[in-house]
Amino acid sequence: MRTFKVLFTGDSLDEAGNVRGEDIGVEALQATGFIHTGFILDQKPSAEDAAYWARLYSLEITAEHIAAADAVVTIRPWLKAEAFARGADRLVAIGRAGMGYDKIDINACTQNDVVVFNTPESLTHSTASAAFTLMLALAKKLRLQQSILMTGRWDRQSEAYGDDLIGKTLGIIGLGKTGQELARLVAPFHMKELAYSPRVDRFTAEALGVGLVPNLDDLLSVSDFVSLHCRLEKHTRGLLNASRLRLLKSTAYLINVARGEMIDEQALVDLLREQKIAGAGLDVFETEPLPTSSPLLTLDNVILTPHWLPSTKRAAMATRDVILQNVVRVATGQKPENVLNPAVLERPGFQRKLARFEENRHNG
Repeated sequence: MRTFKVLFTGDSLDEAGNVRGEDIGVEALQATGFIHTGFILDQKPSAEDAAYWARLYSLEITAEHIAAADAVVTIRPWLKAEAFARGADRLVAIGRAGMGYDKIDINACTQNDVVVFNTPESLTHSTASAAFTLMLALAKKLRLQQSILMTGRWDRQSEAYGDDLIGKTLGIIGLGKTGQELARLVAPFHMKELAYSPRVDRFTAEALGVGLVPNLDDLLSVSDFVSLHCRLEKHTRGLLNASRLRLLKSTAYLINVARGEMIDEQALVDLLREQKIAGAGLDVFETEPLPTSSPLLTLDNVILTPHWLPSTKRAAMATRDVILQNVVRVATGQKPENVLNPAVLERPGFQRKLARFEENRHNG
Protein backbone atom coordinates (compact mmCIF):
# COMPACT_ATOMS: atom_id res chain seq x y z
CA MET A 1 0.00 0.00 0.00
CA ARG A 2 1.16 3.53 -0.70
CA THR A 3 0.52 6.19 1.94
CA PHE A 4 -1.67 9.09 0.88
CA LYS A 5 -1.51 12.24 3.02
CA VAL A 6 -4.47 14.62 3.11
CA LEU A 7 -4.39 17.92 5.00
CA PHE A 8 -7.47 19.83 6.09
CA THR A 9 -7.16 23.59 6.37
CA GLY A 10 -6.87 24.84 9.93
CA ASP A 11 -10.05 26.90 9.87
CA SER A 12 -11.90 23.65 10.60
CA LEU A 13 -10.36 23.55 14.10
CA ASP A 14 -11.11 25.31 17.37
CA GLU A 15 -8.53 26.86 19.67
CA ALA A 16 -7.92 23.50 21.39
CA GLY A 17 -7.19 21.83 18.05
CA ASN A 18 -10.47 19.92 17.88
CA VAL A 19 -12.75 19.85 14.84
CA ARG A 20 -15.42 22.53 15.09
CA GLY A 21 -19.00 21.64 14.28
CA GLU A 22 -19.87 18.45 12.43
CA ASP A 23 -17.74 15.40 11.65
CA ILE A 24 -15.56 16.07 8.59
CA GLY A 25 -14.61 12.44 7.97
CA VAL A 26 -11.15 12.19 9.49
CA GLU A 27 -11.80 8.84 11.19
CA ALA A 28 -13.38 7.36 8.07
CA LEU A 29 -10.32 8.27 5.98
CA GLN A 30 -7.90 6.90 8.57
CA ALA A 31 -9.86 3.66 8.67
CA THR A 32 -8.69 2.87 5.14
CA GLY A 33 -5.25 2.17 6.54
CA PHE A 34 -3.42 3.97 3.75
CA ILE A 35 -4.84 7.50 4.01
CA HIS A 36 -3.17 9.60 6.68
CA THR A 37 -4.81 12.84 7.78
CA GLY A 38 -3.60 16.07 9.31
CA PHE A 39 -4.38 19.75 9.63
CA ILE A 40 -2.64 22.94 8.56
CA LEU A 41 -2.02 23.98 12.13
CA ASP A 42 -0.64 27.43 11.41
CA GLN A 43 -4.14 28.31 10.19
CA LYS A 44 -6.01 27.30 13.33
CA PRO A 45 -7.30 29.86 15.86
CA SER A 46 -5.26 30.58 18.94
CA ALA A 47 -6.25 32.12 22.27
CA GLU A 48 -3.19 34.38 21.96
CA ASP A 49 -4.18 35.59 18.50
CA ALA A 50 -6.90 38.16 19.09
CA ALA A 51 -6.92 39.19 15.42
CA TYR A 52 -7.52 35.67 14.05
CA TRP A 53 -11.24 36.02 13.43
CA ALA A 54 -10.77 39.34 11.68
CA ARG A 55 -8.51 37.66 9.12
CA LEU A 56 -10.34 34.33 8.92
CA TYR A 57 -11.34 34.88 5.29
CA SER A 58 -7.86 36.01 4.24
CA LEU A 59 -5.98 32.83 5.28
CA GLU A 60 -3.86 31.29 2.50
CA ILE A 61 -2.54 27.89 1.49
CA THR A 62 1.22 28.27 1.04
CA ALA A 63 4.03 26.49 -0.79
CA GLU A 64 4.96 24.75 2.46
CA HIS A 65 1.46 23.35 2.82
CA ILE A 66 1.44 22.15 -0.78
CA ALA A 67 4.77 20.38 -0.33
CA ALA A 68 3.50 18.48 2.72
CA ALA A 69 0.42 16.81 1.22
CA ASP A 70 -0.93 14.65 -1.56
CA ALA A 71 -4.29 16.39 -1.19
CA VAL A 72 -5.63 19.45 0.62
CA VAL A 73 -9.26 19.92 1.66
CA THR A 74 -10.05 23.60 2.04
CA ILE A 75 -12.97 25.53 3.44
CA ARG A 76 -12.15 29.27 3.51
CA PRO A 77 -8.43 29.83 2.71
CA TRP A 78 -7.18 31.20 -0.59
CA LEU A 79 -5.03 29.18 -2.98
CA LYS A 80 -3.20 31.70 -5.14
CA ALA A 81 -0.72 31.17 -7.96
CA GLU A 82 2.15 32.24 -5.68
CA ALA A 83 1.68 29.06 -3.66
CA PHE A 84 3.05 27.12 -6.66
CA ALA A 85 6.29 29.09 -6.82
CA ARG A 86 8.21 25.91 -5.91
CA GLY A 87 6.07 23.67 -8.07
CA ALA A 88 3.81 20.90 -6.81
CA ASP A 89 5.64 17.61 -7.32
CA ARG A 90 3.63 15.89 -4.59
CA LEU A 91 0.21 17.54 -4.53
CA VAL A 92 -2.33 15.83 -6.77
CA ALA A 93 -5.71 17.19 -5.59
CA ILE A 94 -7.50 20.13 -3.97
CA GLY A 95 -10.94 19.50 -2.51
CA ARG A 96 -13.20 22.48 -1.89
CA ALA A 97 -15.68 21.68 0.88
CA GLY A 98 -18.50 23.69 -0.66
CA MET A 99 -19.68 25.09 -4.00
CA GLY A 100 -17.82 28.36 -4.55
CA TYR A 101 -14.27 28.21 -5.82
CA ASP A 102 -13.44 31.85 -6.54
CA LYS A 103 -10.64 31.72 -3.95
CA ILE A 104 -8.80 28.98 -5.86
CA ASP A 105 -6.60 29.82 -8.84
CA ILE A 106 -7.92 27.08 -11.09
CA ASN A 107 -5.50 27.83 -13.93
CA ALA A 108 -2.48 27.63 -11.61
CA CYS A 109 -3.69 24.26 -10.35
CA THR A 110 -4.04 22.96 -13.90
CA GLN A 111 -0.57 24.20 -14.88
CA ASN A 112 0.85 22.36 -11.87
CA ASP A 113 -1.02 19.11 -12.56
CA VAL A 114 -3.39 19.42 -9.60
CA VAL A 115 -7.02 18.44 -9.99
CA VAL A 116 -9.63 20.57 -8.20
CA PHE A 117 -13.05 19.28 -7.15
CA ASN A 118 -15.90 20.70 -5.10
CA THR A 119 -19.21 19.57 -3.61
CA PRO A 120 -21.74 21.34 -5.85
CA GLU A 121 -24.90 19.50 -4.86
CA SER A 122 -24.47 19.37 -1.08
CA LEU A 123 -25.46 22.99 -0.47
CA THR A 124 -28.02 23.45 -3.23
CA HIS A 125 -31.15 23.11 -1.12
CA SER A 126 -29.74 24.75 2.00
CA THR A 127 -28.54 27.78 0.02
CA ALA A 128 -31.85 28.20 -1.78
CA SER A 129 -33.81 27.74 1.43
CA ALA A 130 -31.57 30.34 3.11
CA ALA A 131 -32.58 32.84 0.44
CA PHE A 132 -36.21 31.84 0.88
CA THR A 133 -35.91 32.27 4.65
CA LEU A 134 -34.66 35.82 4.19
CA MET A 135 -37.46 36.55 1.72
CA LEU A 136 -40.13 35.47 4.20
CA ALA A 137 -38.47 37.20 7.15
CA LEU A 138 -38.30 40.47 5.23
CA ALA A 139 -41.84 40.21 3.89
CA LYS A 140 -43.24 39.49 7.36
CA LYS A 141 -41.11 42.26 8.97
CA LEU A 142 -39.74 39.68 11.37
CA ARG A 143 -37.05 41.94 12.79
CA LEU A 144 -39.54 44.70 13.67
CA GLN A 145 -42.04 42.16 15.01
CA GLN A 146 -39.42 40.78 17.39
CA SER A 147 -38.35 44.27 18.48
CA ILE A 148 -41.93 45.19 19.33
CA LEU A 149 -42.27 42.10 21.51
CA MET A 150 -38.87 42.37 23.18
CA THR A 151 -39.47 46.00 24.16
CA GLY A 152 -43.03 45.39 25.31
CA ARG A 153 -44.37 47.93 22.81
CA TRP A 154 -47.48 46.08 21.71
CA ASP A 155 -49.02 49.45 20.96
CA ARG A 156 -46.78 49.49 17.86
CA GLN A 157 -48.38 46.41 16.30
CA SER A 158 -49.95 48.43 13.51
CA GLU A 159 -46.46 49.53 12.38
CA ALA A 160 -45.53 45.96 11.61
CA TYR A 161 -47.93 44.98 8.89
CA GLY A 162 -46.03 42.50 6.80
CA ASP A 163 -47.02 41.16 3.42
CA ASP A 164 -47.62 37.85 1.68
CA LEU A 165 -45.63 36.55 -1.28
CA ILE A 166 -48.75 35.79 -3.32
CA GLY A 167 -48.80 37.87 -6.47
CA LYS A 168 -45.34 39.33 -5.90
CA THR A 169 -42.59 39.12 -8.51
CA LEU A 170 -39.37 37.27 -7.70
CA GLY A 171 -36.35 38.09 -9.83
CA ILE A 172 -33.63 35.43 -9.72
CA ILE A 173 -30.18 36.41 -10.95
CA GLY A 174 -28.56 33.14 -12.00
CA LEU A 175 -30.81 30.18 -12.73
CA GLY A 176 -28.24 27.52 -11.93
CA LYS A 177 -28.67 24.82 -9.30
CA THR A 178 -29.53 27.06 -6.35
CA GLY A 179 -31.58 29.44 -8.47
CA GLN A 180 -33.62 26.53 -9.81
CA GLU A 181 -34.12 25.15 -6.32
CA LEU A 182 -35.35 28.55 -5.11
CA ALA A 183 -37.82 28.61 -8.01
CA ARG A 184 -39.14 25.21 -6.91
CA LEU A 185 -39.41 26.30 -3.27
CA VAL A 186 -41.46 29.41 -3.99
CA ALA A 187 -43.78 27.75 -6.55
CA PRO A 188 -46.54 26.98 -3.98
CA PHE A 189 -46.57 30.68 -2.98
CA HIS A 190 -47.96 31.75 -6.36
CA MET A 191 -45.34 34.35 -7.16
CA LYS A 192 -44.49 35.52 -10.65
CA GLU A 193 -40.99 34.16 -11.21
CA LEU A 194 -38.48 35.78 -13.54
CA ALA A 195 -34.80 35.08 -14.08
CA TYR A 196 -31.80 36.72 -15.70
CA SER A 197 -29.41 33.90 -16.57
CA PRO A 198 -27.62 34.07 -19.94
CA ARG A 199 -26.32 30.49 -19.69
CA VAL A 200 -29.70 28.84 -19.14
CA ASP A 201 -31.93 27.81 -22.03
CA ARG A 202 -35.61 28.74 -22.11
CA PHE A 203 -36.73 25.10 -21.89
CA THR A 204 -35.16 24.72 -18.43
CA ALA A 205 -36.81 27.95 -17.32
CA GLU A 206 -40.19 27.01 -18.80
CA ALA A 207 -40.15 23.66 -17.02
CA LEU A 208 -39.84 25.58 -13.73
CA GLY A 209 -42.48 28.12 -14.65
CA VAL A 210 -39.86 30.87 -14.77
CA GLY A 211 -39.78 33.56 -17.42
CA LEU A 212 -36.35 34.42 -18.78
CA VAL A 213 -35.59 38.13 -19.00
CA PRO A 214 -32.81 38.98 -21.50
CA ASN A 215 -31.92 42.27 -19.81
CA LEU A 216 -30.83 42.49 -16.17
CA ASP A 217 -32.01 46.09 -15.87
CA ASP A 218 -35.54 45.05 -16.81
CA LEU A 219 -35.51 42.31 -14.15
CA LEU A 220 -34.42 44.77 -11.46
CA SER A 221 -37.05 47.34 -12.33
CA VAL A 222 -40.06 45.01 -12.08
CA SER A 223 -39.15 42.66 -9.22
CA ASP A 224 -40.48 42.84 -5.66
CA PHE A 225 -37.73 40.51 -4.47
CA VAL A 226 -34.34 40.10 -6.16
CA SER A 227 -32.14 37.16 -5.16
CA LEU A 228 -28.58 36.55 -6.37
CA HIS A 229 -27.55 32.99 -7.28
CA CYS A 230 -24.67 33.39 -9.73
CA ARG A 231 -20.97 32.63 -9.33
CA LEU A 232 -18.42 35.32 -8.60
CA GLU A 233 -16.55 35.81 -11.87
CA LYS A 234 -14.97 38.78 -13.64
CA HIS A 235 -18.25 39.76 -15.27
CA THR A 236 -20.32 39.36 -12.09
CA ARG A 237 -17.99 41.26 -9.74
CA GLY A 238 -19.78 44.54 -9.07
CA LEU A 239 -22.76 43.31 -11.09
CA LEU A 240 -25.19 45.35 -9.02
CA ASN A 241 -23.46 48.71 -9.12
CA ALA A 242 -24.93 52.01 -7.96
CA SER A 243 -26.81 52.72 -11.19
CA ARG A 244 -28.36 49.25 -11.31
CA LEU A 245 -29.35 49.32 -7.65
CA ARG A 246 -31.24 52.54 -8.29
CA LEU A 247 -33.47 50.61 -10.71
CA LEU A 248 -35.02 48.68 -7.82
CA LYS A 249 -38.52 49.66 -6.77
CA SER A 250 -38.92 51.54 -3.50
CA THR A 251 -40.89 48.53 -2.21
CA ALA A 252 -38.32 45.94 -3.32
CA TYR A 253 -36.14 43.69 -1.20
CA LEU A 254 -32.65 42.46 -2.16
CA ILE A 255 -31.36 39.05 -1.02
CA ASN A 256 -27.77 37.86 -1.36
CA VAL A 257 -26.56 34.43 -0.25
CA ALA A 258 -24.02 34.16 -3.09
CA ARG A 259 -21.00 36.50 -2.88
CA GLY A 260 -20.81 39.98 -1.41
CA GLU A 261 -18.47 41.29 -4.10
CA MET A 262 -21.29 41.21 -6.63
CA ILE A 263 -22.96 44.23 -4.98
CA ASP A 264 -21.65 47.77 -4.51
CA GLU A 265 -22.09 47.65 -0.76
CA GLN A 266 -21.78 51.39 -0.10
CA ALA A 267 -24.34 52.15 -2.79
CA LEU A 268 -26.67 49.61 -1.19
CA VAL A 269 -26.15 51.21 2.23
CA ASP A 270 -27.08 54.59 0.77
CA LEU A 271 -30.30 53.20 -0.73
CA LEU A 272 -31.26 51.45 2.51
CA ARG A 273 -30.44 54.48 4.64
CA GLU A 274 -32.54 56.73 2.41
CA GLN A 275 -35.27 54.07 2.28
CA LYS A 276 -35.12 54.03 -1.52
CA ILE A 277 -35.70 50.27 -1.26
CA ALA A 278 -37.67 48.39 1.40
CA GLY A 279 -34.85 46.28 2.77
CA ALA A 280 -32.21 43.62 2.27
CA GLY A 281 -31.26 40.18 3.56
CA LEU A 282 -27.53 39.55 3.35
CA ASP A 283 -25.46 36.50 4.27
CA VAL A 284 -22.35 37.66 2.38
CA PHE A 285 -20.39 40.91 2.25
CA GLU A 286 -17.63 42.70 0.37
CA THR A 287 -15.33 42.32 3.39
CA GLU A 288 -15.61 39.26 5.58
CA PRO A 289 -15.97 39.02 8.49
CA LEU A 290 -18.19 42.10 8.32
CA PRO A 291 -16.34 44.87 10.24
CA THR A 292 -18.08 45.97 13.43
CA SER A 293 -17.82 49.50 12.04
CA SER A 294 -19.93 48.64 8.98
CA PRO A 295 -22.86 51.03 8.46
CA LEU A 296 -25.00 47.99 7.62
CA LEU A 297 -25.07 47.25 11.34
CA THR A 298 -26.77 50.59 12.05
CA LEU A 299 -29.72 49.99 9.73
CA ASP A 300 -33.07 48.61 10.86
CA ASN A 301 -34.30 47.52 7.42
CA VAL A 302 -31.76 44.72 6.96
CA ILE A 303 -31.37 41.16 8.17
CA LEU A 304 -27.72 40.11 8.37
CA THR A 305 -26.22 36.66 8.91
CA PRO A 306 -22.50 35.70 9.11
CA HIS A 307 -21.97 33.81 5.81
CA TRP A 308 -23.39 30.75 7.52
CA LEU A 309 -27.14 30.70 6.92
CA PRO A 310 -26.95 27.86 4.33
CA SER A 311 -24.77 25.79 6.69
CA THR A 312 -27.01 23.05 8.03
CA LYS A 313 -26.21 19.70 9.60
CA ARG A 314 -27.64 17.89 6.60
CA ALA A 315 -25.56 19.97 4.20
CA ALA A 316 -22.44 19.42 6.30
CA MET A 317 -22.91 15.65 6.21
CA ALA A 318 -23.53 15.71 2.46
CA THR A 319 -20.39 17.79 1.94
CA ARG A 320 -18.37 15.40 4.09
CA ASP A 321 -19.57 12.38 2.14
CA VAL A 322 -18.61 13.88 -1.23
CA ILE A 323 -15.19 14.91 0.08
CA LEU A 324 -14.64 11.43 1.50
CA GLN A 325 -15.60 9.69 -1.72
CA ASN A 326 -13.39 11.87 -3.87
CA VAL A 327 -10.37 11.73 -1.57
CA VAL A 328 -10.63 7.94 -1.56
CA ARG A 329 -10.92 7.93 -5.35
CA VAL A 330 -7.75 9.98 -5.77
CA ALA A 331 -5.96 7.97 -3.09
CA THR A 332 -6.67 4.83 -5.11
CA GLY A 333 -5.53 6.27 -8.43
CA GLN A 334 -8.96 7.22 -9.76
CA LYS A 335 -10.20 10.54 -11.10
CA PRO A 336 -12.51 12.37 -8.71
CA GLU A 337 -16.00 13.54 -9.55
CA ASN A 338 -17.10 17.19 -9.74
CA VAL A 339 -13.83 18.23 -11.39
CA LEU A 340 -13.53 21.99 -11.87
CA ASN A 341 -10.51 21.89 -14.20
CA PRO A 342 -11.17 18.95 -16.56
CA ALA A 343 -8.24 19.95 -18.80
CA VAL A 344 -5.86 18.69 -16.11
CA LEU A 345 -7.10 15.12 -16.58
CA GLU A 346 -5.34 14.88 -19.95
CA ARG A 347 -2.02 16.24 -18.72
CA PRO A 348 0.74 13.59 -18.51
CA GLY A 349 2.07 15.13 -15.30
CA PHE A 350 -1.24 14.72 -13.53
CA GLN A 351 -1.68 11.22 -14.88
CA ARG A 352 1.72 10.21 -13.51
CA LYS A 353 0.87 11.64 -10.11
CA LEU A 354 -2.44 9.81 -10.00
CA ALA A 355 -0.90 6.54 -11.16
CA ARG A 356 1.31 6.46 -8.05
CA PHE A 357 -1.72 5.46 -5.99
CA GLU A 358 -3.24 2.76 -8.21
CA GLU A 359 -1.71 0.05 -6.03
CA ASN A 360 -4.03 1.12 -3.20
CA ARG A 361 -7.01 0.14 -5.34
CA HIS A 362 -5.54 -3.18 -6.37
CA ASN A 363 -4.30 -4.10 -2.90
CA GLY A 364 -7.13 -2.58 -0.87
